[in-house]
Amino acid sequence: MIHRKDDIAREATMDVARKMLAAALTAPKACGVDDVDALILTGEEKNTLAKHMRDIADETGEDFYARDAGNVDNSICVLLIWAKDEPLQLTNCGLCGFADCAANRAAGAVCAFNITDAGIAVGSAVSIAADNRIDNRVLFSAGKGAAKMDLFGNEVRVCYGIPLSVSSKSVFFDRGDQDVAF
Repeated sequence: MIHRKDDIAREATMDVARKMLAAALTAPKACGVDDVDALILTGEEKNTLAKHMRDIADETGEDFYARDAGNVDNSICVLLIWAKDEPLQLTNCGLCGFADCAANRAAGAVCAFNITDAGIAVGSAVSIAADNRIDNRVLFSAGKGAAKMDLFGNEVRVCYGIPLSVSSKSVFFDRGDQDVAF
C-alpha cells in the first residue's frame, strides 16, 4: 500500500486537532467550573466559517478578517475554543472592573475568569500543535465568524479559532500583517 504525503498530513493534522481539543477541555479552570467547550470544523462548515469572516470584513471594512479567512481556506481544519458567558458569582472579586457579578451583568461585561479560562485552554491546545509541529495561528476573527454561524447561541461571547495546516511553508507566516492597522 502506498501512503501519500497529503493523506498522511491530513490524518496527522486531524489526530493532533483531536488531541488539542482534549487539551483544551482538560485545561485548568477557575474554581473548577467547566465553562470551556470546543469543536473542530472541516469541509463545508470550515468553508462557511471563512465566508462569514469575509462577510465581517465587508461589513466592518476591517481587512484582516478577509486575510484570516484566507488562512482558514488554506487549513485542513479549524479548532474552535470558547468559554460560556457565566460569571462565577464570587463575592468581593472585582477582577472584571465591576463591584460584583450583578454589576458586571448589568453593564453587559464579560467575566474575567471566563476569558482567562478560554485563554488557558487555547494555550494548552496550541502547545499540543507545537509539540507535533503542526502549523497554527490563534484567530479571534475566526471566533467572530463562528459566532455569525450561530454555533453557540447567546451563552458564548468569547471564542477563538485555531486553523491547522501542514505545508512546506506555514500559511500563517508572511500574511501581510504590516498592511493591517489594529
